[in-house]
Amino acid sequence: MSHPTFAMISCAVGAETAVKASVFEEGWRLAFSRPGFVTLKHEDQKSPPTGTFIRTSSLSIGSSRDPSLSHIAENLLSQLDKKFDANRPFNQLHVWSKDRAPIGRFGFEPGPDEVSEAVSQEIFPLLAKKWLTCDHPNRIAESGDRVLDLVLVEPSHCFLGWHEASDWHTRWPGGVQPLTPKEEPISRAYYKAAESITWSGFPLRPGETAIEIGSAPGGACGRLLELGLKVIGIDPAEMDPRIAENTNFIHLRARAGDLPRKVFRGAKWLLVDSNVAPEKTLTTIKNVVLHRDCTLEGLLVTLKIGNYQASQKIADWTSEIETWHPQRVRVRQLARNKVEVCFAIAFSR
Repeated sequence: MSHPTFAMISCAVGAETAVKASVFEEGWRLAFSRPGFVTLKHEDQKSPPTGTFIRTSSLSIGSSRDPSLSHIAENLLSQLDKKFDANRPFNQLHVWSKDRAPIGRFGFEPGPDEVSEAVSQEIFPLLAKKWLTCDHPNRIAESGDRVLDLVLVEPSHCFLGWHEASDWHTRWPGGVQPLTPKEEPISRAYYKAAESITWSGFPLRPGETAIEIGSAPGGACGRLLELGLKVIGIDPAEMDPRIAENTNFIHLRARAGDLPRKVFRGAKWLLVDSNVAPEKTLTTIKNVVLHRDCTLEGLLVTLKIGNYQASQKIADWTSEIETWHPQRVRVRQLARNKVEVCFAIAFSR
């Protein structure tokens, strides 16, 4: 008789209903749930689920609740001893706290925090003696690494699981890209752009031209310029002087739909993140990509869902994008996205 598979998932606070709806169709059933964290079980599936709103997904090993971190570590070690072969240790240890608030509310941003950092520093030496080959917790994993995941639902309540790293978001601790800018970013759009570019796999190269629709005040443009691209920002609002004065930046103070198509000629990359109805955004982009002179190879398009109950709109948006005949379409709620999703749309030119 086979044993059920247990999985644990991290997501944005509020996205739990969308996560459950997608995995229930695949036969997963709810085991435990808190805002930003869900555990599931399946009678036949042997790998953890994936989905648009799933930030991290691991095979669950067990949990431990105790005020003492040393007692938690002892409990976790006991569970590892029962379920795994010590001759095949894990390559990385990732430790993070589940989201404590919706992204952006009261300035909250996801990822490892002071609490999880303190826990990782105390628990790592105990696990490393037998179960880890890395020299420090929360390193970026290599593709193929076996990663031990420790999620703090509360400071004294931990869930332990593991996954095999593959795509970029599975290699980052807690699914959040570790990034330390040289200068303070103009806005959080810097982090969103950085994550979307890396996740997409688009090969942006210095000297190429990228256009951003909805560019003000310049957070995403800052990341593009940092990567050495020539950038055209389209937005009726003003840009931050640090961007506006950059010699590789051109600002078009207009709405994208009011501009002639020749503006986009020669550009390879398009980023869109504006507070406009998704359907209107898609109409604007369609008129660009279907023009005979279009040279775009990759689009990173952020669309606002409004609320998670409206997540079924994603299927309609995807169907619309497919009519443009792209080479590939991917969609994901990035770790830095609020109630929105990012489409990575690739064309062969």
